[in-house]
Amino acid sequence: MNQNWEDRVAAAWAAFDTYPEERAHEFRALIDTLVAELPDDSPLGPFEQACAWDSTGHSDKAVPLYREALARGLDGYKGRRAKIQLSSSLRNTGRAEEGVELLTPELDAPSDELDDAVRATLALCLSSLGRDREGLSLVLGALAPHLPRYQRSMANYARALVEPGG
Repeated sequence: MNQNWEDRVAAAWAAFDTYPEERAHEFRALIDTLVAELPDDSPLGPFEQACAWDSTGHSDKAVPLYREALARGLDGYKGRRAKIQLSSSLRNTGRAEEGVELLTPELDAPSDELDDAVRATLALCLSSLGRDREGLSLVLGALAPHLPRYQRSMANYARALVEPGG
């Protein structure tokens, strides 16, 4: 889509916090209006609608829309966001294993600013499955580079959590 459309979507999301819970339907209607401007087969439409449902507390309605966006070819940065958000929604709807399956390959994807979000969301999915040590390992591994000191120690501790005998 063009930059003007992207700017209007960004402006809608920037105003999201001004919508109290009882007006969430108004925010979703605004997103639907913007989506109506897109070609019928655009992956951006279901992605933005999924985000709107998800952000207003309806993970169950977001899941099929995220899947549709990905099936239509949403890729790149927004595709990665969709995978992260879909995994979180799957976890919220009791399907954490599907979230793990979806996000695990993202650990080997080209690095970007979403790396820590991948690890944090995957850690939550793992924890929901009772795999807390693996989740903690991911979170510590993601946190270590951001620490002013102890990066090496924390990275080693993170690995030790999932190594045999750790």
